[in-house]
Amino acid sequence: MASIKRFEDLQIWLDARILEQDIIRIVKSKELKNNFKLRAQITSSAGSIIDNIAEDFERNGNLEFRQFLSIAKGSAGETRSQLYRVYDWGYIEQNLLDDLTLKCEQLSKQIAGFINYLNKTELKGSKFQGKS
Repeated sequence: MASIKRFEDLQIWLDARILEQDIIRIVKSKELKNNFKLRAQITSSAGSIIDNIAEDFERNGNLEFRQFLSIAKGSAGETRSQLYRVYDWGYIEQNLLDDLTLKCEQLSKQIAGFINYLNKTELKGSKFQGKS
C-alpha cells in the first residue's frame, strides 16, 4: 500500500465526500430543504462518514482509526436508511434512490475492507513509531 500522508489521499474519504455532495444537492434542490429534521439527519450522517475518517486519521493510531472507521461505516448505513425515508416522503425518484443506496453499500464495503486490512497489518500508526 502506498504511503498515505493525508486523509484527503484516502479513497474511502474521497468517495464519502462525493456521496455527501450528492446528499447536499438533494437537500438544496428538493422540497427537502423545508423538512428541517430529515434534512438535518441526512446531512449529519453523510457528514459523519467523512468526518470520522478524517478525525481519526489525524490521531495517527491504528486501533483508534479502526474504531472511527467502524463509526463511519455505521453512518454510511444510517445515510442509506435515511435515503429510503427521503424516497418515502417523495423527495427523490426511484432511480436516484437506487444510485445513492448503491454508493452507500459500496462505501460500506470499502470501509470494511480497509478495517480488515488494518486488522491484518503490523502498522500501529505514526504516533507509535519508535516505541515497542
